[in-house]
Amino acid sequence: MAGVADAEDPIAAITVDDVREAHKLLSGVCRTTPLEGSRYLSGLLGSPVHLKCENLQRTGSFKIRGAYVRIAALSPQERAAGVVAASAGNHAQGVALAASLLGVRSTVFMPVGAPLPKVAATREYGAEVRLHGQVVDETLAAAEEHAQQTGAVFIHPFDHLDIIAGQGTLGLEILEQCPEVRSIVVGIGGGGLAAGIALAVKALRPDVRVIGVQAAGAACYPPSLEAGHPVSIETLTTMADGIKVGRPGDVPFRIVHELVDEVRTVSEDELSSALLLCLERAKQVVEPAGASPVAALLSHPETFEGPVVAVLSGGNVDPLLMQRVLRHGMAAAGRYLSLRLRLTDRPGALATLLGVLSTADANVLDVGHVRLDPRLGLTEVEVEIQLETKGPEHCAEVGAALRAAGYHVIA
Repeated sequence: MAGVADAEDPIAAITVDDVREAHKLLSGVCRTTPLEGSRYLSGLLGSPVHLKCENLQRTGSFKIRGAYVRIAALSPQERAAGVVAASAGNHAQGVALAASLLGVRSTVFMPVGAPLPKVAATREYGAEVRLHGQVVDETLAAAEEHAQQTGAVFIHPFDHLDIIAGQGTLGLEILEQCPEVRSIVVGIGGGGLAAGIALAVKALRPDVRVIGVQAAGAACYPPSLEAGHPVSIETLTTMADGIKVGRPGDVPFRIVHELVDEVRTVSEDELSSALLLCLERAKQVVEPAGASPVAALLSHPETFEGPVVAVLSGGNVDPLLMQRVLRHGMAAAGRYLSLRLRLTDRPGALATLLGVLSTADANVLDVGHVRLDPRLGLTEVEVEIQLETKGPEHCAEVGAALRAAGYHVIA
């Protein structure tokens, strides 16, 4: 199969037959991940919604597909030189396992601050891990320098035809598992997964809409599509590390530009709410990037034609990040309520307030006192209270109960 250097016209250089060959190659290597129906999302959209659970794939994401196809295509001389990659997580693990399965030595550069579980998993899959740089760009530069010095083959996470062919096998599985599908929603970072799915699906079912989703704080594709060529963005602010990419890949961009019907963006609140919904309603542990298609469905459910397949692209989420994201998601869903009130500083005042909250069926998580603020009167104390509630309507009920009891809520 052709590589990046041969990909001046990637749509001509790669076909659905290449994706079919990749699918045969991956037989016995990758799992055919399940397609699970979502009653909640189906009710919200008014048509069937299915979740393609690539979070249950080996290494916890779709990345093993492209990495294996790319490394398997190397010549004996290239394999002997080994491979090198740079990644903070999913690509690192995909390359490590693929290289190990193929008997190829792998070196993976990861940022110094990479989550420890991801570093440990990459080592366990057989790679030599080197921690370098504070951001992925520094890590990438170190990996490319290593490739130049040692002759190891650099395995790009998305900017190569073999990678795209491997990721495209996911599209073939979707068509086989849900032949009636009308819309496929997939997260986009550099574009390898979306390009592969679009290439496979449009060749066989041109009527199916392929919709990409990016985090609003790291959305390099909308300006690039408008300009007609890849555009770099300087500021990247999102919890969704898996799609936190500052510039589209040259090869996938041309396929996305031609074949992907639409690229949307979602906010951090929408990502948090989607991750929480996947956990609570679908019983699926996904990372923020993997939840991005669900976030798009939640934000504008009326704009999708069903049946819909949403690709849960990965589930490698750091437990500490999961904890923060779940809190954020619960707050975005109206499940947390933060209030400040002023009370008379006398014995029993706090107990009386807590009694009102108990009657309103609000669970108190934390209470803080402020007595030294110069804005307070001599006999006043300010109380900041964190509550767990049942949703926006319950929040309104709690506020009404406090006002009825004579309390003035500051915020």
